Amino acid sequence: MATLDDIDDATAAAAFRRLVLHLRHRDDAANVDLMGLAGFCRNCLSDWTHEASGGTLGKDAAREAIYGMPYAQWKAQAGEATPEQLARMAESVKKNA
Repeated sequence: MATLDDIDDATAAAAFRRLVLHLRHRDDAANVDLMGLAGFCRNCLSDWTHEASGGTLGKDAAREAIYGMPYAQWKAQAGEATPEQLARMAESVKKNA
């Protein structure tokens, strides 16, 4: 059985970049919906990127790298979450513990 440790860094980096490009393309998938379904979103991914860099990539720079634009611009384009979306997100996040 293959494990994550069996994936070389170049392959992992390529898969990560493909995921980021896919999320940029699917801007119709709101962060709150991603959180509600999978328990992570673009903000989580940018936070993990920032942390993985050991802090050499600032939090704002990591968000811009993931979003493909300044976070403030993304936030201005995003709609408000519905109560149903927020409820799904809250339930999903409980599973992350």
